[in-house]
Amino acid sequence: MSRLNQFFGSSIGKKFVMAITGILLIFFLIVHLINNLMLFGGPEFFNENVMRLDSIKPLIRVVEVVLALIFLYHIYRGIKLWFENKKANPDKYAINGGKENSTLYSRTMFITGILILVFLVIHLYTLWTKFNFGMEGSEDYFAVIKDLFKNPFWSAFYLVIMIFIGFHINHAFQSSFQSFGWSHKKYTPLVKKIGTLLAIVFAIGFASIPIYFYLISLGGQG
Repeated sequence: MSRLNQFFGSSIGKKFVMAITGILLIFFLIVHLINNLMLFGGPEFFNENVMRLDSIKPLIRVVEVVLALIFLYHIYRGIKLWFENKKANPDKYAINGGKENSTLYSRTMFITGILILVFLVIHLYTLWTKFNFGMEGSEDYFAVIKDLFKNPFWSAFYLVIMIFIGFHINHAFQSSFQSFGWSHKKYTPLVKKIGTLLAIVFAIGFASIPIYFYLISLGGQG
C-alpha cells in the first residue's frame, strides 16, 4: 500500500491520475455530443430522446454524481499540479521560457481549464437546472435550448468556450498517452493527429448548436 501511495504522490502518479480522469471525461463528451446532435433531428426527435433518458433518471443521477466527482478531482489535481510545477520552475513561468519545447495548447492548459470550470457552472445554471427543475410539466426541452441560443450573448459565449474546450482536449489527449508511458516515435505522431481531430470534432460539433439556433432566430423561425 505504501508503494501505491508513493506512486500516486509522485509527479508521474499525479499525471497518471490526471490522464485517467481526463480520458473518462473525453468519453463523457463523446456521449454528450451524440445526444446534443440529436437536436438537429427536430423538436419531437430530441424531446423523445430526453424523455427516454428521463425514464432512467435514478441511474442518470448516479452517473452525474460520478462525473461531477471525476471532474472536480480532475480540476483539483490540475490546479495543484500547475502550482507545484510553477513552484519547482519559477523562472520558466516568470519568463515563459520553454516555448521551444512546448506548444500553445500545453502553455494554456491551466487557463483553458479554469475557463471550462467557469463554463460548467454557468452551463449547469442555464440548461441543466431548467431541464431538471424548471420545466413545470412541460416536455419541450428543445424550446429551452432554442430560447437560450436566440440570445446573441449566450450563443457567442458558448461558441468561444467550445474553442477553448478544443484547445484543452487537444493537449490533454496527447499528454495522457505520455503519462501512460505510451510514447513512441512511430505512434506519437498518430496520437497527436487523433488528439487534434478529436479537438476539432468536439469544438465544431458543440459550437454548431448555438450557431444553428441563433441563425434560426435571425430567420424569424425562433
